[in-house]
Amino acid sequence: MNETNLKFTPLVGLHNELGATMVPFAGYQMPVRYVPGILNEHLHTRSAAGLFDVSHMGTIRIEGDSDLYAHFESLVPGDILGLQPGAVRYSMLLNDRGGIIDDIMVTRPADDTDRSHLFLIVNAGGKIGDFEHLRSKLDGKATVELLEDRALLALQGPKAASILSNYCMAADQLKFMQSGIFAVEGFGEFIISRTGYTGEDGFEISLPAANAEAFALALLSNPEVMMIGLGARDSLRLEAGMPLYGHDLDETITPVDASLTWVIGKRRREEGGFPGYSIIRHELIEGPVRKRIGIRPEGKAIAREGTEIHSASRCIGVVTSGGYGPSVPGPIAMAYVESAFAVTGTPVELIVRGKPLPGEVVDLPFVAHRYVR
Repeated sequence: MNETNLKFTPLVGLHNELGATMVPFAGYQMPVRYVPGILNEHLHTRSAAGLFDVSHMGTIRIEGDSDLYAHFESLVPGDILGLQPGAVRYSMLLNDRGGIIDDIMVTRPADDTDRSHLFLIVNAGGKIGDFEHLRSKLDGKATVELLEDRALLALQGPKAASILSNYCMAADQLKFMQSGIFAVEGFGEFIISRTGYTGEDGFEISLPAANAEAFALALLSNPEVMMIGLGARDSLRLEAGMPLYGHDLDETITPVDASLTWVIGKRRREEGGFPGYSIIRHELIEGPVRKRIGIRPEGKAIAREGTEIHSASRCIGVVTSGGYGPSVPGPIAMAYVESAFAVTGTPVELIVRGKPLPGEVVDLPFVAHRYVR
């Protein structure tokens, strides 16, 4: 998609009024930063509350009969049958080799009493492909609808709950990875989930597109809330050790490679019944050839995506996400390396601008998660 065909979220006018620097991203014109700058936006989210426009992401509603969850389980490795009303589960659409087509958030609506409805949030760049994949795989078993009339906002940070309670006190009853439909004073009913992509406590709010700007302005009227762009969203998720599809995840990478084996439910590990099960089961038993790990480079040099990782004068892996972690503070990176080198504390060399720089394999995340469980 060229720049003249870019789409806009319902908040494009507000972004421009706030002086955002806009860039093409996943087919949309999106704010990468605002006047305070990426560093200030990042630190403000960690200390107070950041408001993110994530309306470019895809919202998909699936409706079927009481067998819907079993049908959907045939496409993902997660335990969907075990979802309780209002529960949210991180999962993945997989191809026949166990590779990740997309990572997704799956919600059982709070009012779904017979396991006949699901609500998905999928990545912006893959939402059309995900929609077509789901529609093809569930043909004759369920209806799949890509919702185009909704906006998605994320309110993240340690003060997110107290701020949102000004408009919806009931939402604070949610725990991490729970969702519900709530009346928001003056705005109507929103779907609110206690989820996010920063490692902080926070909420993702699905609401009618027509209400998005007014509600965003209401939240921004609180001095503790700052609008946050894609730049700080990326540094926040990197510190939180969260993979980004198209960089840390793709169709050649399995959940085991990605060190995300926890997404595979215990029952699913034993029973299988999802794409690529034989390959994934082998990796679970024997171990994968490569693994996603965290790396702390020494000094101030940043190892960007594509940086080769060496040990004993040979390449053992590559950086998939790298940057500066303002809360660390210092350079950080996520990478894939041969499994033998994935042990915490392993010294490595990062080839930055042709020079080997020392680094060390470390545990993820770089900054502790602060979810409300």
